[in-house]
Amino acid sequence: MAAQAHELTNEQLAARSGMTVRNIMAHRARGLLPAPEVRERVGYYGPEHLARLRLISQMQADGFNLRAIERLLEQTRGRPEQLLSLREVLTTPLETEQPRVFTAEELAARFGEQADAELLARAEAMGLLVPLGDGRIEAPVPSLLDAAQEVVSMGVPLRHALTMLAKVQEQCRTIAREFVRLFVEDLWEPFAEDGYPEERWQEVTNSIEQLRPLSAAVLVATYQLTMSKEVERAFGRELARLTKRRRGGR
Repeated sequence: MAAQAHELTNEQLAARSGMTVRNIMAHRARGLLPAPEVRERVGYYGPEHLARLRLISQMQADGFNLRAIERLLEQTRGRPEQLLSLREVLTTPLETEQPRVFTAEELAARFGEQADAELLARAEAMGLLVPLGDGRIEAPVPSLLDAAQEVVSMGVPLRHALTMLAKVQEQCRTIAREFVRLFVEDLWEPFAEDGYPEERWQEVTNSIEQLRPLSAAVLVATYQLTMSKEVERAFGRELARLTKRRRGGR
């Protein structure tokens, strides 16, 4: 019987996956890649083999060694496309902004003399700026830079703005951990304890995909409510002081 259009020989699989034939044979010997279908002494591989090799390649790029990949495949018993879908969900950034590149002169024009070497180094340590070399500096989330510029234009020192942002980052880290813990304990761990049933892969993957936008929506709504109360409390005290002063002046 002739090979189907989606069936690949060793050489074709190597070309499609970006791996060498030698690597493919090594993965087969290790049990990472299922055996091909052999007909007339020729092995033919299908889409599941290609997906498995792509998963291995991507996980190696993420820093996983072959033993860790082998354990993952054994424990989850999931199809490669399911694991690839899960990996894509986990690694896709939430940010919708496009990074922008500035020169040191442009940053100085934005923030004046406040943007000295010390504060720029602090902003880099916080991840707000990323040096690219040749005097170019990338802002991964430009809206944060725009907000900092607006705050500074109101009269707030850049040093104080960075201190405030560092505190916000720490609080956001704590909040993010709580959301992740919630999903891990209530969704992923029961799924793992049930042996990663195939019919629930899509459900769990969808839940994890919704984690970041859902957490962002909850955070924004909660912040708006909390901010309103804090503004009312703070300026309520100031209004009370002004009222007392006016009464005392009469």
